Amino acid sequence: MSDNKEKSREFFNKNAKRYSKSREGAFTMPMYQEMITRVLSKKPKKVLDLGCGSGILLKQLNDTNNNIELFGLDIADEMIKIADESLKGCAELKVGDCEKIPWDSDTFDVVFCNASFHHYPNPNKALLEVNRVLKSNGTLIIGDPTAPVVIRDIMDFFIRFSNSGDVRIYNEDEILDLLKEANFTPNNFKLLKWNKFFINADVNK
Repeated sequence: MSDNKEKSREFFNKNAKRYSKSREGAFTMPMYQEMITRVLSKKPKKVLDLGCGSGILLKQLNDTNNNIELFGLDIADEMIKIADESLKGCAELKVGDCEKIPWDSDTFDVVFCNASFHHYPNPNKALLEVNRVLKSNGTLIIGDPTAPVVIRDIMDFFIRFSNSGDVRIYNEDEILDLLKEANFTPNNFKLLKWNKFFINADVNK
């Protein structure tokens, strides 16, 4: 496991019980409605939350539409424990690595990734794995932090000293290039204020 992965695992295990009330949890909360809206618009049957954390989004999806089969993957086992307690068997949850997604190929209609993509040390590998587990008409939806260029450069410099496993803050062009390289067709990019973005990416198979 890379140093960033280990840092992420340790950080989120340590903060799992207080995550929803932490600074990190508060930062992601404004992203929830946009993600829920995008996922539901695809009318999916099977959905995977990549980096599901404590399962907040999966629970919201289940409360909104309990006909969707829900799945979650996270690197932190303490987060998965809390998610399991919250969801009470409504989702299939696993501890694991986004570079080795532990489900069969062509399984999911939608994979979504909310505020965890910037933790991935090998985003190309993660995206290829997402491509593999998505059905031929599937969609990846990413929501992640960003910032104006000068601020982003400063953040990327100091990120190397972070204890939470952050790797990189992406701009629009960078995320578009990564998606295209992994054989996705990106669309519907949206800047949510200045410090968060959302993008859909349809799989090409």
